[in-house]
Amino acid sequence: MTNAIRETAAARHVDYIGIDMAKARFEWAVHGERSSHSLRNDPADFEVLLGHLRERRVGLIVIEATGGLEHALASVLLQHGFAVAVVNPRAAREFARSMGHLAKTDAIDAQALAHYAHTLAHKADQAGVQMTPPPAHLEALQVMVLRRQQLVDMRTAELNRRGGPMRVLRRSIDAVVKTLEAQIRALDQDIGAHLDEHFQDLQQRFDRIAGVGPNTCATVIAFMPELGRISNARAAKLAGLAPLNQDSGSCHGKRRIWGGRKLVRRALYMATLSAVRFNPVIRAFYQRLLAAGKCKKSALTACAHKLLRILNAMARNGQPWNPQLHGVTA
Repeated sequence: MTNAIRETAAARHVDYIGIDMAKARFEWAVHGERSSHSLRNDPADFEVLLGHLRERRVGLIVIEATGGLEHALASVLLQHGFAVAVVNPRAAREFARSMGHLAKTDAIDAQALAHYAHTLAHKADQAGVQMTPPPAHLEALQVMVLRRQQLVDMRTAELNRRGGPMRVLRRSIDAVVKTLEAQIRALDQDIGAHLDEHFQDLQQRFDRIAGVGPNTCATVIAFMPELGRISNARAAKLAGLAPLNQDSGSCHGKRRIWGGRKLVRRALYMATLSAVRFNPVIRAFYQRLLAAGKCKKSALTACAHKLLRILNAMARNGQPWNPQLHGVTA
């Protein structure tokens, strides 16, 4: 009888895995086990890891996002049917500290991530926990939009150098800027063609909103694929545009936005700067907020939030831009 109970308990046991990624190697650990294991970050050792995982009943694998280094391993794990969560490094580190992991090594991080996996797997609300691999055409758009932003950032850095103590190198800087601008134009054409092929209907609807240009369309479609299937509150949190409470006891702090998807938030904010001038719905909302005593920055953030709600409603309902409708309900 005792052996039967033990066998039943063993059958019900679920392992939670944490993986700390680096460029050359990764460390993986199992929640509740003191040791960790190091493997190379290459396909051969991915197979070694899969061999170990197949011997276990795995509940959830948590990988810390590491600038894209985690992508290959996460894809392999998903292809073999494992539940994977790619988590924000800041959230993972704060969780580790709250659990008493004050020191930081690859082994400690892997064990903390395994503990985090156990915690995430037992959340009552599982929305957004497990990673869902994007379709190939969406992943291609994400890569192109991200690369465009990298090129824009490099161009900005070069232009900033042009007016400083590097003036003697202005010819070199101008040549680099010219090359970057050519690359950005070429990438814009590729992005436009990709949107026409795979997201034409959604792009055409979004593009008719005054203030929302091609770059905003591409960024929102690429990095907010949930639009149309989630609530406005959830969309605002994902974009980092939801004012979050800062209250404790009788102290009520000022609500602030933070976190979320930086690329989406930045694109919507830049679109809002144009929309408050040329979009009648957003302009009226902005002026109403200013008249109520809101500072300009808070009013612009609220307008970006409203613009996101409009995009979410249009993606959900399949309706074209309608100033009367969104002016009342959005």
